[in-house]
Amino acid sequence: MNATHTDRDEEPGMETPPASTEPVDSSADATDPATGFAITLRPLGFADPLRWLAAGWRDFLRAPGIGLFYGLCFMAMGWGLLKVYQNAPAYTLALSAGFLLMGPFMCLGLYQVSMRLERGEKPDLGDSLTAWDTRMGQLAIFGAVLLILEMIWGRASLVVFAVSFDGMPDFSGSLTKLLEPENIGFIVTYLCVGAVFAGLIYSISVVSIPMLLDRPVDAITAGLTSMRLVLTQTGVMLFWGFLITLLVVLALLPWFAGLLVVGPVLGHASWHAYRAAVAD
Repeated sequence: MNATHTDRDEEPGMETPPASTEPVDSSADATDPATGFAITLRPLGFADPLRWLAAGWRDFLRAPGIGLFYGLCFMAMGWGLLKVYQNAPAYTLALSAGFLLMGPFMCLGLYQVSMRLERGEKPDLGDSLTAWDTRMGQLAIFGAVLLILEMIWGRASLVVFAVSFDGMPDFSGSLTKLLEPENIGFIVTYLCVGAVFAGLIYSISVVSIPMLLDRPVDAITAGLTSMRLVLTQTGVMLFWGFLITLLVVLALLPWFAGLLVVGPVLGHASWHAYRAAVAD
């Protein structure tokens, strides 16, 4: 999403300072975490998330083949999640939430497609699959942070299961057994623990991955900028997170078939969310 910028008019009587001829260290912003507090964030409104979805839909229509490829990958992950529930139900909720919240990292190729379209270039599947190549180091660092958080979340899930049921229960793959009235205490505790981890992961990742792809910043700067966005514009970003969750849950219902389209559309929309929220 292209943004319109307006330069400040010069005040009368003020002279423009001469341009510096000293070389500029272009790596400074990429290595100083303090820049995470200096990057300008644009004000957002509650209508903006709907605009991001519309822009994501347009990008999907402009490159449908690439989008459907990633949609098939999302479907395959959904089927894998179903197998996990059938064999290890205690991990399912944490993994499913991680599936939703690690989407920005997994949609890296879709961000690349949207970036190419925004620049008037023709997107390519091979190019999208290797989008990580130019920023591999910083993306790996950020991915490791998300992985550690997911591992801690998974361990916390096991503890809640063990304490609530005096050991690991056997639901035999039946969700209805888990939702019986006598398990209400477990459900409330589990959701509270999950909300803490979900909020943390969402806060540091909502615009971090497209930001790492788009500009030479480090993982810490990207994470701090993403967290600032959530903390300063909490209402809009919660609404955006709600829309993402709602659409993904609806896409899961018909045997994950909805992910074929919803997955890539949300990936493209997340790129537009970043472009709208973080100033150039």
